Amino acid sequence: MSSDRSKDVTPPPLPAPLTVPVADSHTHLDMQSGTVEEGLAKAASVGVTTVVQVGCDVNGSQWAADIAAAHPSVHATVALHPNEAPRIVLGDPDGWSRQGERPAGGDAALDEALAEIDRLAALPHVKGVGETGLDQFRTGPEGMAAQERSFRAHIEIAKRHGKALVIHDRDAHDDVLRILKEEGAPERTVFHCYSGDAAMAKVCAENGYYMSFAGNVTFKNAQHLRDALAVAPRELVLVETDAPFLTPAPYRGRPNAPYLIPVTLRAMAAVKGLDEDTLAAAVAANTARAFDY
Repeated sequence: MSSDRSKDVTPPPLPAPLTVPVADSHTHLDMQSGTVEEGLAKAASVGVTTVVQVGCDVNGSQWAADIAAAHPSVHATVALHPNEAPRIVLGDPDGWSRQGERPAGGDAALDEALAEIDRLAALPHVKGVGETGLDQFRTGPEGMAAQERSFRAHIEIAKRHGKALVIHDRDAHDDVLRILKEEGAPERTVFHCYSGDAAMAKVCAENGYYMSFAGNVTFKNAQHLRDALAVAPRELVLVETDAPFLTPAPYRGRPNAPYLIPVTLRAMAAVKGLDEDTLAAAVAANTARAFDY
């Protein structure tokens, strides 16, 4: 039990239901409280009828694939998170990740893990390869070679299997865009938890990359995200929770879950000057197109 009394762990209340159903394009059901069935039922009760469950490591990717196989409303993506690749190669003596402490495995261990992601990516209920990409916030210079090698391998896997590529881009915009250009992006590429500015949104739009906005678009200090959303073409916009993280205002800091999508979607509709049904219909169609379901 944490002694930190300042953290409010009570789940936020149910928002008013959406009248046009939408999908949560990026969530982590394995990190949320309650059963998967409870989470899906709660989400469906407010019009969030589809979720994309995202893998971040070999075990989590297998779990995502299994859950998607068991639930028609769940689609899976599989990957080694950008921070996972250096951990596999260099080891993780501090064990800050969910996997705990682990020894260095070198390039051979990374190849082995990538082969497992490749195997899972071939499954019909796996609709994407991700979250992959670059994270220069958590991974220092010593880990960048492993991270970049992993990212390039994921791009190749996504293209070979005809799956969407789901990108985690933290403090690495220019390098992510450069590598996508060098490798040739898959036909369907999604910037999860879009974090760039309006200028980058225009570059993404020119390339046909989808931009998925999370609860942080509602944060006071995130005007650059609202500016990006304002210029992002309606046909390239998705909505996500990244739950249990990035809970939208006014519930920031409390646990996030797919049922809170309506809060973010309504804030996004206000930014784009659209009524919520119009944006919901666009987002629902975009997500189905992006993940080919």
